Amino acid sequence: MPKILVIDDERSIRNTLKDVLEYEKYEVDLAEEGTAGIELFSQQQYDTVLCDIKMAKMDGIEVLQKLQEISSDVPVIMISGHGNIDTAVDAIKKGAFDFLEKPLDLNRLLITIRNALERGSLITQTKVLKKQVSKKYDIVGNSPAIVLVKEMIDRVAPTEARVLITGSNGTGKELVAHQIHEKSNRSRGPFVEVNCAAIPSELIESELFGHEKGSFTSAIKQRIGKFEQASGGTIFLDEVGDMSLAAQAKVLRALQENKITRVGSDKDIHVDVRVIAATNKNIREEIDRNTFREDLYHRLSVILIHVPTLNDRKEDIPLLAEHFNTLICSEYGMGKKKIRPDAIAELQKIKWTGNIREFRNVLERLIILCPDEITGKDVVAYAHPVSGFGEI
Repeated sequence: MPKILVIDDERSIRNTLKDVLEYEKYEVDLAEEGTAGIELFSQQQYDTVLCDIKMAKMDGIEVLQKLQEISSDVPVIMISGHGNIDTAVDAIKKGAFDFLEKPLDLNRLLITIRNALERGSLITQTKVLKKQVSKKYDIVGNSPAIVLVKEMIDRVAPTEARVLITGSNGTGKELVAHQIHEKSNRSRGPFVEVNCAAIPSELIESELFGHEKGSFTSAIKQRIGKFEQASGGTIFLDEVGDMSLAAQAKVLRALQENKITRVGSDKDIHVDVRVIAATNKNIREEIDRNTFREDLYHRLSVILIHVPTLNDRKEDIPLLAEHFNTLICSEYGMGKKKIRPDAIAELQKIKWTGNIREFRNVLERLIILCPDEITGKDVVAYAHPVSGFGEI
C-alpha cells in the first residue's frame, strides 16, 4: 500500500486529505507544520508527499528543500490557497513534482498522486537495474595486482582525465572502463562502446562521427555518430590500436577541440565526452612501426592502467570461481555447485592464455557437466577441450 505524508497547518485540509486518500487505499501520515513533517520524513519511507507552500511556522519551499536533502527520489506535490503562476514556477524550479491550487480538485489530485507514484516507481526500478548492471561489471579479486587496479580506478574516476587501459585479451579491460564510468560524475550520462577492431576502416569515421544523408552511396539518411551519442557521458574506444591512421587524425582533433564533423558536412558539432581507450597491443611498438600516431597516444594516455593477466593473480581464482558459480547457476536457474578445494588447486595449476574469459568458459563447462560438486578430477577431465569430454 503506497504511503503518503501530508504537511499542512490547516487541520481541516489535513483531515479531509486523510479521509479522501485512505478511501482510495493509501496509507496516510499527517504533520501540522514543516519541522514535524521533516522529522517524520527522515524516520519513515514515503512514496510521495503533499506539502502546503504557505505555512505559519515554516515556508513550504524551505520544507521542500529539506525533504530533498534527505531523499531527492520521493516526489513532492506542493499545494497552496494563494497560488499564482510565479509561485508554481518557483516550486517546480526548486524540485517539486507538481503544484496544485486550493480548493483542491479531487480528480486532479488523484491523477497527480498516481503520476507521482509511477515516477517514484520508475526511479526505484532504474536504481535496481543500475545496481544489477554495476554488479555485472564488478572486478572480483583481492590480489595485490588487482587491488592496485581498483585503487587507480577510485582515484581516476572522479576526474575528467582520459584513460588508456592496457592488457591481454580477456583480462577485463571493459570492466575497468565501466567501473571508471560508474564511479565518475558522468555516471548518469551514456556509456557508449566502440569496438575499433570490428569496424571496417572505411566505415569507422562514419561510425565515430556520423554522416549526412547522401554523403556516400549507402548514406540514405543522416546518422548520429558515437561521439555525439556519448555527449554528457563516456565513450569507450576498445581495441584503439586497430584504428586506421585516417580515423586517428579525426579522433585527435575531437580530443583537442571537443568538436567533430559528420562525414559529408562542414559544420562543427561540439561534444562533451570523456574518452577511455583500451588496447591489447604495445602502442609504443605500433608507434615505431608508424601504425599509431604518437600525438594521439599522448592525448589518450593521461592515465595508464594495466590490467594483469589471470596467471599474475592466481590467488584470486577461489573468489572468481565462487563469483562465476553464483552467476552461471543463476543464469541456468539451478542450485549452486559445490567446488571442492582440490578443484580450486587444479584450476590454479592451469596456464590461462585466455585469462578471465577462458576461466569463465571453463567454469560454465564444469557446472554443466558435473552433477552436484566439482572435483579436482573433473577439472583435469573437462578443463581443456583436448581432454576428456572435450574429445567427443
